[in-house]
Amino acid sequence: MNRFALITVLFTNTLIVSAASAAEGAANPLATPKEGFATGVTAIILFVIVLGLLSTMVWPKIVSGLDERNEKIKGEIAAAEDARKQAKEALNEYEKNLAEARAQAQQMLEETKATQNELAAQLKTRAETELNEMREKAKADIDAAKKQALNELYSESVNLATVMAGKILKREVSINDEQRLMDESLAELKTVNS
Repeated sequence: MNRFALITVLFTNTLIVSAASAAEGAANPLATPKEGFATGVTAIILFVIVLGLLSTMVWPKIVSGLDERNEKIKGEIAAAEDARKQAKEALNEYEKNLAEARAQAQQMLEETKATQNELAAQLKTRAETELNEMREKAKADIDAAKKQALNELYSESVNLATVMAGKILKREVSINDEQRLMDESLAELKTVNS
């Protein structure tokens, strides 16, 4: 259809040029109507020859170049559409992987917090147990030191009492007497202390 329109335009243009040339010929006192007709026929023959050459040699090359360009553009559009689809799929895959990674990170964070809380509870329990053991040991050590101090105090009191009693009695108390007095005094103090 485009060829036909081009040929029609060229033919119409040639006729207009021929008619204008014929009209000039009539206005020209030197040109006769035969000459104007001859010019018009020559123009038509030249038009047909040029049209034939153009339509057989030039026009097919132009049409094939345009067709190739059209196919290339269609191919590039299809490639761009495929690339857009691939990019969209890649973006969806990326977003999916990102969401999974965030979920895993959140889960790991929660597990870490739970482990941390559990470890803190274990450490607290262990510290309380060790503290209680240290308190019990300290109490036991204090009680042992207290008993030892009381025993020493009792022994010293008995020795002093023996020395004083010996001075009062003006006699020498034997080791057996001293031991018996000490045992009796310790027994009395223990009954009073209990």
